[in-house]
Amino acid sequence: MKVRSSLKSLKNRHRDCKVVKRGGRVYVINKTDPRFKARAG
Repeated sequence: MKVRSSLKSLKNRHRDCKVVKRGGRVYVINKTDPRFKARAG
């Protein structure tokens, strides 16, 4: 999982990437290809 300050560019890496907020943190998740996971902060 990548930890980045900005997730905007990471969301565009794969068309199934979604930005979700969980427990006060922002994540990029991808059900079909989990190697694109990322977290803000």
